[in-house]
Amino acid sequence: MSKITFLGAGSTVFAKNVLGDVMQTPALQGFEIALFDIDHERLSDSENMLLNLKSTASSTCKVKAYTDRKEALRGAKYVINAIQVGGYDPCTITDFEIPKKYGLRQTIADTIGIGGIFRNLRTIPVMLDFAADIREVCPNALFLNYTNPMAVLTNVMNTYGGVNTVGLCHSVQDCIPRLFRDLDMDKSGVKAKIAGINHMAWLLEVSKNGVDLYPEIKRRAAEKQKEKHWDMVRYEMMFKFGYYNTESSEHTAEYHPYFIKRNYPELIERLNIPLDEYPRRCIEQIEGWKQMRSELVHNTNLAHSRSHEYASYIMEAMETDVPFKIGGNVSNTGLITNLPREACVEVPCLVDRNGVTPTFVGDLPPQLAALNRTNINTQLLTIEAAMTGKKEHIYHAAMLDPHTAAELSLDDIVALCDDLIESHGSWLPAFR
Repeated sequence: MSKITFLGAGSTVFAKNVLGDVMQTPALQGFEIALFDIDHERLSDSENMLLNLKSTASSTCKVKAYTDRKEALRGAKYVINAIQVGGYDPCTITDFEIPKKYGLRQTIADTIGIGGIFRNLRTIPVMLDFAADIREVCPNALFLNYTNPMAVLTNVMNTYGGVNTVGLCHSVQDCIPRLFRDLDMDKSGVKAKIAGINHMAWLLEVSKNGVDLYPEIKRRAAEKQKEKHWDMVRYEMMFKFGYYNTESSEHTAEYHPYFIKRNYPELIERLNIPLDEYPRRCIEQIEGWKQMRSELVHNTNLAHSRSHEYASYIMEAMETDVPFKIGGNVSNTGLITNLPREACVEVPCLVDRNGVTPTFVGDLPPQLAALNRTNINTQLLTIEAAMTGKKEHIYHAAMLDPHTAAELSLDDIVALCDDLIESHGSWLPAFR
């Protein structure tokens, strides 16, 4: 029996979406769905939820929860990763509250920025433990990574983990539908090309029946920008740099030095930037789970419609050899020619029985490549810190982060990093 292993299966809602999709896919019937999580109560919740879903979907998949990670992985053909090391309390709280003491504010803190750096540093060792197990018990598995920070973790698994990994983020498939909905445009028949890095990939081309839609997009966006709305930062970037990017405005605001500034609080107000957005969401999700638990875990009539998450479509394409196109995060083997080869890039990929095959993009417009490189610099120095264990590279990563560097002096950056290292304590490996 072929096996799909889900690491971080206590993420019950996400497990419902991704594994519910598996149960809706004819080519994946008969697979064992192996669940693993260090939180055994949440693991049991997800197992019960999926057993209910299996019944209502009349699926022939086998659902089994494991408390031994290596046994959950043994013989897996596909491994889905959705872990969060340290959770909201204490680690996310630390990532937000310690920087505030230095006057450094964040919105999401899960990609780069000071929060993204430290999320990486506590997650990379766990990912490398996964990689060691995978090399031993399922060396040919495809690792589908959904965990942020996407670019760094996918890069580490491919470069240092020795595991065939593709990073998956729904910002690519959400880009056109959300943009066109907000601008009251018809997305049917639209042709688009998207490439860059995760959370900062660019809508390079967008057309319909051979007509470039960017002029109309920018015209409507300029009208919409006259009043407050949820996507003002991305529109502002599009007006200044020429192209729309894939990830939301609340994320985008902290990837650049232009928006969250102590000396210009009017920018935060004018561009509707939601500071501390991710902690708010975490609190809402924790409260919401209390209400949602009975609806998901104990509902014997639980239904599911196949979502737009890529995982089941990738596995289906590999099982059936019917090609499917995704936006995937992969190693930059010359795919985007004006970004570093050491980087992880997000590009169109073709999936079939041969696996995930990235496509060649070539040069990005120079201003877009330059913006991507500002984030790649921090990503690569974070990896250097994790793999060498040298504290100085943590400082370097933070010093090169666009938002952090725009707000803090070099000495303050070092002090902030030291405070975060101390506050995270045993959640981090030892650095010398």
